[in-house]
Amino acid sequence: MCGIAGYFAYRDDASPVSEAVLEDIRDAMIARGPDGAGLWLSGNRRVGLAHRRLSIIDLSDGGLQPMHSSDGRVSLVFNGEIYNFRALKAKLEAEGVRFASSSDTEVIIRLYERHGIAMLPMLRGMFAIGLWDHRDECFYLARDTYGIKPLYYADVSGCVRFASQVKALTKDPALSRDVSPAGMAGFHLLGSVPEPFTILRDVRACPAGSVIRFDRNGAASPHFFNSLGATMREGALSPSVPVDQLLRDSVRHHLEADVPVGAFLSGGVDSGAIIGLMRDCGQQDITGCTLRFEEFAGTPADETERARAIASHYGVDHRIRTVTREEFSGDIDLIFAAMDQPSVDGFNIWFVSKAVHELGLKVALSGLGGDELIGGYSTFRTIPSTHRNFGLPARIPGVGVVSRAVLNRLMPFLVRRNPKVAGVLSYAGSWGGSYLLRRAVLLPYELNGALDAGLAQQGLAELGVEGLLERPLSDCPDNDFARVSALESGNYMRNQLLRDADWAGMAHSLEIRVPLVDLTLLRGMAAHAGQLARGDGKAMLANAPSSPLPEMIVSTPKTGFQIPAASWLSPSAKATGDRKASRFSAGVVLDHYHAASPL
Repeated sequence: MCGIAGYFAYRDDASPVSEAVLEDIRDAMIARGPDGAGLWLSGNRRVGLAHRRLSIIDLSDGGLQPMHSSDGRVSLVFNGEIYNFRALKAKLEAEGVRFASSSDTEVIIRLYERHGIAMLPMLRGMFAIGLWDHRDECFYLARDTYGIKPLYYADVSGCVRFASQVKALTKDPALSRDVSPAGMAGFHLLGSVPEPFTILRDVRACPAGSVIRFDRNGAASPHFFNSLGATMREGALSPSVPVDQLLRDSVRHHLEADVPVGAFLSGGVDSGAIIGLMRDCGQQDITGCTLRFEEFAGTPADETERARAIASHYGVDHRIRTVTREEFSGDIDLIFAAMDQPSVDGFNIWFVSKAVHELGLKVALSGLGGDELIGGYSTFRTIPSTHRNFGLPARIPGVGVVSRAVLNRLMPFLVRRNPKVAGVLSYAGSWGGSYLLRRAVLLPYELNGALDAGLAQQGLAELGVEGLLERPLSDCPDNDFARVSALESGNYMRNQLLRDADWAGMAHSLEIRVPLVDLTLLRGMAAHAGQLARGDGKAMLANAPSSPLPEMIVSTPKTGFQIPAASWLSPSAKATGDRKASRFSAGVVLDHYHAASPL
């Protein structure tokens, strides 16, 4: 895990790479990699690569980056972990390939030498890659299919530059600090900036599951080497493997490390099952960390007792960390300075990452992704229902505008209680629109009250929000469970949960691993979609460890991972344990975000 950056001045009239600027970008990400730094420039200064290292696999100098092939053809920087690198390495060695290190980075280089960019689907893990091919004089940016690891780039004045963080790229004085209308609109609609847009006009996200090729003619369109939908479709046609075997296999791979691996431990099924599976995989010493808040004491939102029960059940070294209003107030500026793009969430991950870092750990497993995998959200029922019941009338031209006017005039009390009801016949006609109705913070017609009208109009036109939200449905199986799983995984999880885990974890030099966000697991679980659609997912997950989770854990209603943000911000507010109450409004986020790190 680390921070990567680089340049490729592909046009003849582009300025050569500035070593000083590249160093500034790299060192803006020092928290991502406090264990070392590397930098390389080509002889003609048309290419530069930089790296900040968090040593987890191959702690020796053999894992240093940028890394180069023995013949000098390939130069590479890589952020992430390849969990099947040992199997890939063994296969290459059987074919006569010799290795100089024990790192997964070198495996990527050797695979590229043998297979070219077609090697990407062979990688099991989370990754963002910048690769320069000296022989072919081309540059590649690539990112894993789930989009676990971030990768941003800006193509300006004949030169592409990239980094693991948007804010790091702002160290380049050649980039404009103008905000992106689409990014701003997307943030106000969804609570996070949807890729491929970012908060800055000049900066884009390399789309998840894609590779972008740059040569002397500039950038080619992103080539998608895999998708969540295609993975589920392939899995649905494959022989069924028992769920416990699938989950154990994923956890075993995610324990691959040369440093101790801990775990986030809430009182829920997802993190509890991962703890049990870690024990099944032979992990002897397991440290689990739970957050506690005085404001939640005696309420269902207090996870402490349930977490204690899980820790006792599996023999975990359990650490409970109390977070107070005073600590929150002291950290607020640090949080927003670390927040790479504005987000209404992520504060919970900040504090649990801080707590785990204080324990001296560099790696922790998280139960993130369980709800998207096994159908744990209510959206697995409500989105298909909305689309089925209102989709046909919503496709009648003009009916949405008319219905909204009628409801606002005749039933204003209903609209005040549930503002989204006025938009049902505007958006239920598409899967993207039905998803928007359930996940949006604001609906598009409400933006004029939150943004300048001109900015809102331009942003919505660039965003194309319904079509953007539907992109994860590409190649998706023709069933409602798969559609909602793809929508949630490719939107809310990718743009909010995974991104928040990245910036909040990396701010504390902590690698957060997510064994429930794994393509091999997704492929295998697709064969069980019928059972998952019936609501059996939580029970299947709870029973996966050889010693299943206690019944009290399985039967307790889901509360989510939250903090009492509302009561901390306003003395008159109560700590209700409501998931929405743990988030900030878009306006509050933007005020703090710009104050902590003005762009």
